[in-house]
Amino acid sequence: LPLLRKVCYAIGGIPYQMTGNAIGFFLQIFLLDVVQLEPFYASLIIFLGRAWDAVTDPVIGFLVSKSPRKKYGKLVPWIACSMPFGVLCYCMMWSTLSDATPTSLKFLWYLFMYSFFQTCMTCHHVPYSSLTMFLGGTQRDRDSATAYRMGMEVFSTLLGSGIQGQMVGNYHARGMNGCYVSNETQPNTSTSLTDSLENTRRAYVFASLVLSSIYCLSCLILIFGVREQPGKVHLDAIWRLPFASCLRMVVGHKPYTQLLCGFLFASLAFQITQGIFAFYCTHAAGLAGKFQHLVLIMLVTASLSLPFWQWFLGRFGKKTAASLGLAVSLPMVLAVEREVLQSDSLVPSCSCGGVGVTDASVGLSVPRSMLPDTVDDFMLRNPSCLNLEALFYSFYVFFNKFAGGLAVGISTLSLHFAGYHAGDCTYNPSVILTLQLLMAPVPISLLFIAIIIFCLHPINEERRKQ
Repeated sequence: LPLLRKVCYAIGGIPYQMTGNAIGFFLQIFLLDVVQLEPFYASLIIFLGRAWDAVTDPVIGFLVSKSPRKKYGKLVPWIACSMPFGVLCYCMMWSTLSDATPTSLKFLWYLFMYSFFQTCMTCHHVPYSSLTMFLGGTQRDRDSATAYRMGMEVFSTLLGSGIQGQMVGNYHARGMNGCYVSNETQPNTSTSLTDSLENTRRAYVFASLVLSSIYCLSCLILIFGVREQPGKVHLDAIWRLPFASCLRMVVGHKPYTQLLCGFLFASLAFQITQGIFAFYCTHAAGLAGKFQHLVLIMLVTASLSLPFWQWFLGRFGKKTAASLGLAVSLPMVLAVEREVLQSDSLVPSCSCGGVGVTDASVGLSVPRSMLPDTVDDFMLRNPSCLNLEALFYSFYVFFNKFAGGLAVGISTLSLHFAGYHAGDCTYNPSVILTLQLLMAPVPISLLFIAIIIFCLHPINEERRKQ
């Protein structure tokens, strides 16, 4: 497999991880503090958008499997056609409507833009994930391409969260500083807070334009740099099988369902922490102007650690790497919650870096690298069932997005029941306690379940060699 094709393929993974992490870190605080929606409406937007996205994943995966092969392949046209709509919706999603707009219209606007953007990303990511099986070469070549992809995806998380965090973080800090002096007898306090809010809104729009440009460029490199190779063609196997039959076959494969369950709990744990992190630092830890730097340190450390985890994965196997990596993350998550509250030094930064190592390099990347082995195992057991790769990958993406919807829905609804109100400068102790619980005890419990599931995964190195 040529090096250029591996690199172009890896670059094609930037949009999904870049926009996904920017949304994961900042959409919640954007809806609550910038748009100033109540937590109930914000949680509905994110949860319903993720639920819609999760439902469309298997459907789009099935449509991709059934789509005929064109001159440029079967998968690449999906990526090319979804790109302009995805770029447009991403920019519109971060724009802010007038304050005079009724809450119901704001709710419908952000729900539609968020849902439609997620659908566009599904039309990009499901074919892109399936493209792993159509790059050509052997299993070792696919593992090598996956390693390039993992590295680029970790870099893209750094790119998305770093760019957006650096552009909007200082404005959040200025808003909190205005909050601190709002009780003083200053006649221009209200005007200052309004100006700070408008500057924050403009910063989000500029950040969306920058990330959308990178999104567009990455897709073009993938489209023109990767030549999709024809796989095994057995049209009768897919055209004669209805969707329900394909669904039963895929879900009935035990190694696949175990992998999905383990990934669901790990992803849910990290996405709860990710979604609440900026809000936690801003409102509970007093680090409104520093959380974007903590995010940057976390993701840089994750990027630098990737070669080690890749070596560990090759030396001890994927199953061991996933289980051990998640086990290491347990004390790290607790350390972040404690040290961010108690320290204003680099100690929490180091802990955040430790979480970033396990999060990006192990918690999500290693289980993803186990997916091609699971698909190969299914094909060995069912040699007559071909062209189902897109369905396997779409369900994997479905569980990731389902976990994200649950994570943000749980955290935002928890704030609603704790008594959080948009625009408040001080919060009652129940809000602070809720943030602390969401930052450590809940993710640790979920990670522990994921570790048990990965330890019981049936595909080990001996089975992989077969």
